[in-house]
Amino acid sequence: MLFICVGNVRAQIETDIDDEDDEEMVSEMGEGEEVEFPESMGAYLDSLMNLYMVRTYLTPDNDCRTADVNPTFTKEEYIDRLYRMPTVMEMPWNEVVQSCIDRYAGRLRRHVSLMLGAANFYMPIFEEALEAYQLPLELKYLPVIESALNPNAVSRAGATGLWQFMLGTGKAYGLEVNTLLDERRDPQKSSWAAARYLRDLYRIFGDWNLVIAAYNCGPENINKAIRRAGGEKDYWVIYPYLPRETRGYVPAFIAANYVMTYYCEHNICPVTTTLPVKTDTILVSRNVSFGQVATVCGIDIEVLRTLNPQYRRDMVPGATKPSPLRLPVADVARFIDLQDSVFVANASDVLQKRTEVTVDEGKTVQTRGTRGRKSSARGGTRVTVRRGDTLSAIAKRNHTTVAKLRSLNGIKGNNIKAGKEIRVK
Repeated sequence: MLFICVGNVRAQIETDIDDEDDEEMVSEMGEGEEVEFPESMGAYLDSLMNLYMVRTYLTPDNDCRTADVNPTFTKEEYIDRLYRMPTVMEMPWNEVVQSCIDRYAGRLRRHVSLMLGAANFYMPIFEEALEAYQLPLELKYLPVIESALNPNAVSRAGATGLWQFMLGTGKAYGLEVNTLLDERRDPQKSSWAAARYLRDLYRIFGDWNLVIAAYNCGPENINKAIRRAGGEKDYWVIYPYLPRETRGYVPAFIAANYVMTYYCEHNICPVTTTLPVKTDTILVSRNVSFGQVATVCGIDIEVLRTLNPQYRRDMVPGATKPSPLRLPVADVARFIDLQDSVFVANASDVLQKRTEVTVDEGKTVQTRGTRGRKSSARGGTRVTVRRGDTLSAIAKRNHTTVAKLRSLNGIKGNNIKAGKEIRVK
């Protein structure tokens, strides 16, 4: 039953292996293999530096004197450190793992400094979700290789958010995605969805390395690799039968755990982190734009975007259903006091959708009992208001309603002037 539920969903990549491709895709693990690193070890890292949270709350540690010196260690030292990490998940050493460690500790060391700082924003959220489902807490480093801790990351395949959910997987685990909302970008909701998905994968495979691999390429590809390996369920045995990116995925996860634990030994200095102000959530039941809130409440619109990354068009669609708006605690009471002003300010900022329209067929109709004629400029039928006429009387003569007369002519109330032309159709 579990396989039916999650067998066709995956988090990161869309890769299926056909049986006839066996000979082409089998590769040997070893020293000479060129590892394909996860996407997060490249493009996402540069965009991480442009995030508001990073620019506002992270600053370089100017006291760090050895930031450019990466010491050399023996193979035995790496093996010992990996073994001593407080994890229930297996963290073995091999040349592929070492290549990933070298990349993090070498070329990407400045980005690791940033991620160590950004971890202060997100790790408590990850740990809470993982702990609720009694999952190994070392899984909190999965978003390091998924998104480089960038909640706005989008992969080449369309995987989105900190946990890089594909659209189908996200919806299968309760994350709502539509034109205005993408809960894959919501750090809290996506973390709880990821915890449920990881729990379900473990129920299928019973091995955490296989779970991590399945999170990347989907359970069906893991089952195919197991079959080709003669039923073996050891990740390192089925390794040659896995998609190319997945072969680098588990080693990158082990390396992320290593570097986030032993960064000091490699002279990687975490950036100095100032924790953001405390926040709280309120529910709004009307559409409201970030621009309206920013203008009336005096909040930086970048703060609103950062606290509410799930809203794709700078607007909370409260008219659809009561929707959460996260604000700095100090601004919550101000929003509540000024909400009437918020909703009417800069109304053009809010998505404008007409609730009712009249079809103008442009027909020429001579209406009985009225001096009616077709308007050559706008189409439809227009009549001249007689002395003593009321909207009700005109509507009755022309087989229409008072509401439609008001809508066609922009009339408020009941006042009409004799001699004026109005549209009746």
